[in-house]
Amino acid sequence: QVQVVESGGGLVQAGGSLRISCAASGRTSDRYSMGWFRQAPGKEREFVVAIKWSGEDTWYADSVKGRFTISRDNPENTVYLQMNSLKSEDTAVYYCAVDFTGSTYRDVQVTDKAKWRYWGQGTQVTVSS
Repeated sequence: QVQVVESGGGLVQAGGSLRISCAASGRTSDRYSMGWFRQAPGKEREFVVAIKWSGEDTWYADSVKGRFTISRDNPENTVYLQMNSLKSEDTAVYYCAVDFTGSTYRDVQVTDKAKWRYWGQGTQVTVSS
C-alpha cells in the first residue's frame, strides 16, 4: 500500500505562482509514475500533468502547457508542480496520483483517472482575479 499526501495549496492572485508537492510513502520501492489531476466545483476530475519515474517523459494538459512544470525527487518519493501565470480557471482541488496502471503510456490512457492506483486527499488552489 502507498500513502499519498499533497501540500502547498493556498490562495494566490491571478498571474502569480504557487508550488504544490506530493509525497508518497509506504511501498515505494517500485518505480511509480506520478501525476496531478484537478477538480473544480461542479466539474469532473481532469488530468493536469504526469511524469514517469525516470523523469524523462512528461505529459501536460493543453490548458497548462507553458505555465506548469512537473518535477520529481525520487530519493524523497516526492513530485512537485510549479504553477506560474495562474488564472482563475486554475482554481480547483489538486489531487496527486501515483502508480499508472495502463497498458501503454499513450495520452488516452495517461489522462484517464481510472488508470491510476493511489490518490491523495487533495490540496485546494484558489486563484483570485
